[in-house]
Amino acid sequence: MDPRELNTRANFAVVDIDRERRQGLPEVVYAPGKESYEITAIVGELLENCSGPVLVTRIEADTAAAVLADVPDGHYHRRARLLAWRPAAQRPCRVCVVTAGTADGRVAEEALQVCLAIGLDAHLVADVGVAGIHRILDRVDDLRAADIVIVVAGMEGALASVVGGLVGCPVIAVPTSTGYGAALNGMTALAAMLTSCASGMSVVNIDSGFGAAMVAHRLTYAIEARG
Repeated sequence: MDPRELNTRANFAVVDIDRERRQGLPEVVYAPGKESYEITAIVGELLENCSGPVLVTRIEADTAAAVLADVPDGHYHRRARLLAWRPAAQRPCRVCVVTAGTADGRVAEEALQVCLAIGLDAHLVADVGVAGIHRILDRVDDLRAADIVIVVAGMEGALASVVGGLVGCPVIAVPTSTGYGAALNGMTALAAMLTSCASGMSVVNIDSGFGAAMVAHRLTYAIEARG
């Protein structure tokens, strides 16, 4: 086995210890489908063998409590469903997370809390969807002060195109599954964002606040790694 990879004690996972060197962050643990003891073992190896923040995403409160009983000193954020140890020192990158509506809040909170845990200077601008276009126009200064904007929107996903036309920085669009029937559980917003005339936007998977935060990290890390 490559010495940069470690088997957990029960041989149910191979932990990618080298990922921190390659990508600037340790491997992130996705909780669904895993037993609490599996998460505990993987987190333990990451904490022992990496120096950066250790994160578990999409973890429910009862599972988080079981893991924290064995691996203390972590912090659980219930709405984001994020469990984190050793948050990173703040990095010089300002991220603005924007939501179209309150119903998009849980996905936006995941993006926000992951950004904060990995050291990005993130803040939230909530409930500024296009049904009241004045709301986003009132926050243009906040958007333009950011280095990266993450736009979280469901239904027809139009907010991403509006923001993409207002700012010059990178825009990361997150379609959510918010909306009635023809919203198709986020497929309509996803298609709209992928076909936006606001060129150059990155689009991540439906409801993937984590994915958006990782794009923000990659953009920042690429610049940091080159000095």
